[in-house]
Amino acid sequence: MEDSAAKACLLLANGLVFEGKALGASGVVIGETVFTTGMNGYIETLTDPSYYGQIVTQTFPLIGNYGIIPKDFESGAAHVSGYIVRAPCDDPSNFRSAGDLDSFLKEQNVIGLCDIDTRELTKLLREAGVMNGMIISGDGDEAARCRAMLSDAKGRAALLEQIKAYRITNAVESVTGSAKAVEEDAKTVFTESAAYRFVPVRADGTKVNDMDAAMKGGRGKKVVLWDFGAKANIRRELLKRGLSVTVMDSSASADDILAQKPDGLMLSNGPGDPGDNVRIIAELKKILATGLPVFGICLGHQILALAKGARTSKLKYGHRGANQPVKQLSTGRVYISSQNHGYAVETDSLPDGAALSFVNTNDGTCEGIVYTDIPAFSVQFHPEACSGPLDTSFLFDEFVSLINDHGFFRHYKAEHGRIDSISFFAGTIKETKSRWAASGGA
Repeated sequence: MEDSAAKACLLLANGLVFEGKALGASGVVIGETVFTTGMNGYIETLTDPSYYGQIVTQTFPLIGNYGIIPKDFESGAAHVSGYIVRAPCDDPSNFRSAGDLDSFLKEQNVIGLCDIDTRELTKLLREAGVMNGMIISGDGDEAARCRAMLSDAKGRAALLEQIKAYRITNAVESVTGSAKAVEEDAKTVFTESAAYRFVPVRADGTKVNDMDAAMKGGRGKKVVLWDFGAKANIRRELLKRGLSVTVMDSSASADDILAQKPDGLMLSNGPGDPGDNVRIIAELKKILATGLPVFGICLGHQILALAKGARTSKLKYGHRGANQPVKQLSTGRVYISSQNHGYAVETDSLPDGAALSFVNTNDGTCEGIVYTDIPAFSVQFHPEACSGPLDTSFLFDEFVSLINDHGFFRHYKAEHGRIDSISFFAGTIKETKSRWAASGGA
C-alpha cells in the first residue's frame, strides 16, 4: 500500500478520535459510521448502493486478502462514503483477483482509514448507536485545515457541529441505475453462475443445475425491477429463473411501470430512510391497486410496508453482515441471511391484510411480511446474497409461483375476501388450486 505511513483519523460526533493510517484516497469525508460483521464479501459491501452516505467499518480484521474481483461487483462503482479496516492486505492471492484494495479505493476516490482498533470502535457503536463521523486523511489542503482545527478547541467544536448536522439526503436518487454497468444476458448469467455452483436452490435444498429446468417456470413472464439502488445479483436471480427483466429507475411512475405490461414487480434494495421516498410510496399505492404481483427486498420491503400503512423506525445500530439469523414462522426453520439496513418495519404497526413471515432471532424485529389482501410479499434480508450460502434464494421461486398463480389468487380472493399468503406460499392449498385449474381456471 502506497503512503502507508500517512496519517489519518476518524473524528466521531461524540468527540472521540481514532488515530490510524491512510487507506485509499486522501481528503476529508463525513458520513454515518456503521459496522458490518461479514468475514468476507468486502467487494460486495463496497459496491452495494445501500451503503451510500455511510462510513463502513469491517469488524473482521484482515480485509483485501482475495483482492478486487470485478465479476463480483454489485454495481459499477463503490458507494461507501468512507471505509475503515484494521489491517488491509497489500498482496492479495486469488486467481480471479484484478487488483488490491488500496488501489481500488484510490481509483474510486473512497477515503479510508486503517490500523485502528476496529473492535473498540464496533463496541462503541453497539453501545452508543450509529453516529456520524469524519475521516481526515493525507496531507492535502483540506485535510491539513481540518487537522489544524482538530488541535484547537474552537476549531474542534466547529468540526463537531458540522459532523452532527450531517444527514443522508437524496439517497435513492443518487444511486438508482448503478448496476447497469455490470448487467449481462440470462445465458451468460446462468453459465457463469453454474461454474461456481451458484444455481437456483429450491425450498427443499435441491439445486437446479440444468438451465432449461431452472428457467421453465419463468419463461414468457416479464418483470419490472424498480431500481432504488439495486444490487446486480437481484436481476441475476430473476434471469436465472427464466424471467424477462426490465430495469426502471426510481423516477419511474406507476403509469410508466404499468405501460410495460409486466407480470410482476420487483422492489429493490436501496439506501437511506424509507420514509423519505414519499413520491415512490404514492406511485406504489397505485400499482398495488391493480393487483400486480409484487416482491420486495430490503428498502423495497420497507417501502411496500409504508404503502400498506405500516410504520418504519431507525434501529440503534442496524443489521449489517452475512451472518444474521432469521426464523421463518410458517416452518420454524432458521436461516442465516445477509443483511444491510438501518431501519425496520415496526411489527405492531402491520395493518389488517399483512402477516409477519420472518423474524430476526437476535432482536425479534420484522424480517418478512406476506400480504393477505394483495399478491405480494417481502423480506428485509437479501435472498440474492450468499450467506447460507444459498439458503433463502428459493424466495425467487416463490415469486415466480406467485406470478404464475396470479389468476388463482384473484379467484380465491374473490370467493373468500382474502387469502392466507403463508399457506399460499407453503403450498398447503394445492388441492383447491388443482380443482380450480381442472375447472378451466387460468
